[in-house]
Amino acid sequence: MSTPQTPVPAGPYPGYTSPIPVKPTHLGHAIASEWTKIRSVRSTMWTLGVFVLLVVGIGLLAGFLVSGSSEGDLGGESALALGFFGLLLGTMCIITLGVLTTASEYGTGMIRTTMTACPSRGRVLAAKAIVFFTLAFVVTLVSAGFVALVQVSLVTEAREPTGAEWLKGTVGVSLYIALLGLLSLVVGSIIRHSAGAITVMIAAVLAPLVIALFMFASSLEGLRDALFEYSIPNQLSIFYANSLSESGPSGWDPLWIILGVTAVAFAGAVALQEQRDV
Repeated sequence: MSTPQTPVPAGPYPGYTSPIPVKPTHLGHAIASEWTKIRSVRSTMWTLGVFVLLVVGIGLLAGFLVSGSSEGDLGGESALALGFFGLLLGTMCIITLGVLTTASEYGTGMIRTTMTACPSRGRVLAAKAIVFFTLAFVVTLVSAGFVALVQVSLVTEAREPTGAEWLKGTVGVSLYIALLGLLSLVVGSIIRHSAGAITVMIAAVLAPLVIALFMFASSLEGLRDALFEYSIPNQLSIFYANSLSESGPSGWDPLWIILGVTAVAFAGAVALQEQRDV
């Protein structure tokens, strides 16, 4: 005769204490996890290494080429404007790293492990955003600040930058590039394909300016001017008071524009994550 089995209670066993400490997870745990991942993959070192090489290398080269120039030779601009060239090329590295931070996990299947460890998808995306933005901002600020100091010391005859110009040419432009990278991270989360998301972001950076250059018809003048004014290269140059057009955004406007676009894209990415399967 078989021995009747005792039913297992649905809830926890009375008086049982797990030897493994169970703690409620929070955003800090997700941030620690994302920081471990981003600093332990080769793509981070390569992309940031190339970024620093471009920003510092091109910035110093520009400074040496115009060293000894007068204020008139620079068109009345300060030497800080010479940092624009390296940063413009460096944005490609930040865009690439931003996309890889999210899209690469979907390509490798690692996202399943991430979501198992932290089922809150919004928390995962927020942790990725915080870690990436902080890293991109710090690296850009250090690189741009170093180049700015060297350029001002080399071009001794140029106009001395004001405090506001220093702030925009270092902190302001670093915030802008970090937000551009964060937008790339969000686009990578939406598209879930590294090559596709990188293509979309590079097109967003270069296509408006290239298209505007070939709009010769007078009937397209309004559209051409808008593409010039709101293209990312022009937005970036505004931080150095060197806009490609006489109208359009000025001052700190580019920062608020990229902040608004990134916030909308982030909200859309969170909504899509909640509706999609991993």
